[in-house]
Amino acid sequence: MAANTKSLLFICQFLLYVLSPSEALYRGINHHKHHHTGENFNTGHEYKTAYIEQKVDHFGFANDDTYKQRYLVADQFWDKNGGPIFFYTGNEGDITWFCNNTGFMWELAPKLKALLVFAEHRYYGASLPYGPDAAKDPQKLQYLTSEQALADFAILIQELKANEPGAQSSKVIAFGGSYGGMLAAWLRIKYPNVVDGSLAASAPIWSFLGQIPCEAQLQVVTNSFKRESQTCIQNIRKVWGIINTMGATDSGRARLSTTLDLCSLLNTSADADVLKSWLVDIMFNLAMVDYPYPASFLEPLPGWPIKAVCEPLSTKVLDDVALIQALSAAVKVYYNYTGQVKCLNVKQNAVSSLGDQLWGYQACTEMVMPTCSNGVADMFEPSTYNFSQISDECFKQFKVRPRKSWVITEYLGKNIKTASNIIFSNGLLDPWSSGGVLKSVSPSLPVIIIPNGAHHVDLRSSNPGDTPDITKARQMEEYIIRRWIKGDNSGYI
Repeated sequence: MAANTKSLLFICQFLLYVLSPSEALYRGINHHKHHHTGENFNTGHEYKTAYIEQKVDHFGFANDDTYKQRYLVADQFWDKNGGPIFFYTGNEGDITWFCNNTGFMWELAPKLKALLVFAEHRYYGASLPYGPDAAKDPQKLQYLTSEQALADFAILIQELKANEPGAQSSKVIAFGGSYGGMLAAWLRIKYPNVVDGSLAASAPIWSFLGQIPCEAQLQVVTNSFKRESQTCIQNIRKVWGIINTMGATDSGRARLSTTLDLCSLLNTSADADVLKSWLVDIMFNLAMVDYPYPASFLEPLPGWPIKAVCEPLSTKVLDDVALIQALSAAVKVYYNYTGQVKCLNVKQNAVSSLGDQLWGYQACTEMVMPTCSNGVADMFEPSTYNFSQISDECFKQFKVRPRKSWVITEYLGKNIKTASNIIFSNGLLDPWSSGGVLKSVSPSLPVIIIPNGAHHVDLRSSNPGDTPDITKARQMEEYIIRRWIKGDNSGYI
């Protein structure tokens, strides 16, 4: 097994994130300490916080336990005489984060006189069945599933329509990005009687085992770097061998540590493997957030951050130490663009606002999204995908084993042509697009491709730096949503 195989095995077990953020990124079952800068958190959006009592188990009859699900409501734009309901399907994190970072919904609501509802996903934020210690008990954590979360959402929508004056005839449009985008699509698939249409942004519903090649995500990462500099790609390929060589000796590890300005010394070859995993994470994240304008989605970054990262790596370097120095400068674009960080911490990653441990549980049960690399079509070391090894890691941590094909069975897999009224949008710079729906399978399942788009960029607030294809994507989405609200469910594209 290649030295960095284990790290790459977990790269895409998901994170996913939403909109300006959830989006959680891929976390897998290896967990680092995370931090998040709180991009645009003080947006000035006005909303009310409410709770609904939900059953812990919607599908059995022996457990009558309940919990309080949090949701946020903004009704200042709403036409209470049947105006639409825009419903955000919360992903793996605190719902206030998603609420404040899903600018497209806030821009669209005044135009269409919509009620905004942001529903928190069970076991995240303040919506905690059995409290914050549930993660310690597999019996209490077993109700953390996408199916239970979708049932929560469906019941919340029905309660709102039944009890909110003026909502009985309201059309309901679901919005979500990343894992939230998957949930938005699945909500329409499972409960078409509750939701009239869904916008599923950067939703990798086809990333599951056997649906796409496991190399696909890291090939997209490589292509996103390649468009900036072929030399950058070549230098990154060289880095892994240099780290392997230097990481094999005490003197080499000391040289690596000082040249990279690491906060702590690399003491063992295993520490060098952790360093490589950390670097792969950074490159994956950069492809996710390669927005055309400055943003703090995961870290404060310049516009087109991959271009900035590739600048020090775009000169052919023959000397190993010089290449590691160039790598250090590149990494500091990601972790020290503001110049306030004194050293680089390989135990640091993004994002603390997401529930990384509990996402790890989901990756160990339903969300089996494999990743690997071949070292030829991508810029990484060759690595294989080992389901048995991951299953053992999951059992060690959570006392559960993943069901590798269940999601495909539960949510139609690639046979989604019987579904309708779902917009699938994907930015081609985003690694998660490799598992997204990139070609329409029916007239009522429109696909919007954003060539210059990163992770659910279309759900972010409009920005003067938006490229024309990003702007056009939002215009197309608005056009289709308007038709859904009018009851026009014919073809769209």
